Amino acid sequence: MEALIFAAGEGRRLRPLTDTTPKALIDVAGRTALERVVDAVVAAGAHHIVVNAHHLADRVEEAALALARPGVRISVSREDIEFNRPLETGGGLAHARPLLEAEEPFFLHNADILTDLDLAGVYRAHVEGAARDGRLATLVVTGRQTSRPLLVDETGVFGRRNRAEGWEVVARHPGDGTREVGFSGIHVLSPDILPWFDAVSTYSIIEIYMRVVGDGDVIGCFDAGDSVWHDIGNPERLERARTALGGPGAGAGA
Repeated sequence: MEALIFAAGEGRRLRPLTDTTPKALIDVAGRTALERVVDAVVAAGAHHIVVNAHHLADRVEEAALALARPGVRISVSREDIEFNRPLETGGGLAHARPLLEAEEPFFLHNADILTDLDLAGVYRAHVEGAARDGRLATLVVTGRQTSRPLLVDETGVFGRRNRAEGWEVVARHPGDGTREVGFSGIHVLSPDILPWFDAVSTYSIIEIYMRVVGDGDVIGCFDAGDSVWHDIGNPERLERARTALGGPGAGAGA
């Protein structure tokens, strides 16, 4: 199993903290967010981890490589060398693609998402789902309220909505059990989806998912249920995570 951890973002909502510390290296109750995510995907079975980097990339690379251990290899996809801004999730995967063996399904995991979700169970669900319906990806979703929900039915994702900007995309005709869900930033992809990521430029992976669904393929869902969930993307959520995971943090760094 492999995993790509997205750690290239600037963390603008966490400024001024992220002016000098990459968001992935912020301390969360004694351990960096990146370390926590690496440990989680390794516990799920990952043997090779790719970490993408742009903002303060030298520090991200140094910290990521230091997390290697026997049986676990870590590579770094340095977007900053060629591009003046992070490539987002779609472009980030395209840029990191040459570093992935991609012989089996692999994880994508945002570095700022911390959870006790059974990731090995998510992986099994994807493999079983792919055998059943040929899905190219499985997205972990939650019932949280969001202004940018995914639209799903019993088959999987069929569209997306942006309430703030007043638009929606319906990529295929929906079936039974339609609902809105929040995307968690954790997904499992089958290697067969990689030809969709030929363009190394700035774009969201959700845009590609809409095209995949419109082309007749399945993007499945995995309900996170009552799993503990922390998104450390703003100061309030960061402090809640620090408190829940061991007490208020004293600062940032590896």
